Amino acid sequence: MTHRQTLKQFALVLLIAIAVILQGHRTHAAEMQKLVLAGGCFWCVESDFERVPGVTAAVSGFAGGTSTDPTYKQVTQGGTGHYEAVELTYDPDTVSLEHLLFLFLRSIDPTDPGGQFCDRGDSYRSAIFVSNSDERDAAGAAIAKAAADLGQATVTPILPNTGFYPAEAYHQDYYKGSKLILTRFGPKRQSEAYKRYRKACGRDARVIELWGSAAPFAQSH
Repeated sequence: MTHRQTLKQFALVLLIAIAVILQGHRTHAAEMQKLVLAGGCFWCVESDFERVPGVTAAVSGFAGGTSTDPTYKQVTQGGTGHYEAVELTYDPDTVSLEHLLFLFLRSIDPTDPGGQFCDRGDSYRSAIFVSNSDERDAAGAAIAKAAADLGQATVTPILPNTGFYPAEAYHQDYYKGSKLILTRFGPKRQSEAYKRYRKACGRDARVIELWGSAAPFAQSH
């Protein structure tokens, strides 16, 4: 075999190896799963779940209603039927659906039918949105476990995922934004305003009251 033939053979093997690697990446990306959760303020749910290993994206938006591509103003004014929700993209090889549901139910108040914490009204209610029977079964088991652990009835429903609509760009990653905004506490960086809102809303205090040391996120805020 000549030197040129050897180089050609090596180049062919290298190209095949690269193709296999790229195909592996595409296959892995295709295996990513999505889960839509409503737990009151979507800034808070996004903030909590972006820290979970295996969650590759958390997008604030709206789900459960009849309006197509609603705005934040339309949803909060009522009449669309939408909940503030977060769409999680996760790697099931790293984190399971069951574990995400376990964390979610212990990061909210699943006994509250009128909203979550200081945020009241239909758009702030909690819910789990499912796309198939496996998700529905997992959600049912997670809710039953949460009710048993609390020793009281829960009201978080399981609803069909009929479509998720991302919220406006300024809502995404709100909790870590650096934009200067005017608040009742004076001008604050967006991230600081978020922290003050979360504390004033009583989210973490109520979650700790309900779940104690089982609250997965409240202890770190």
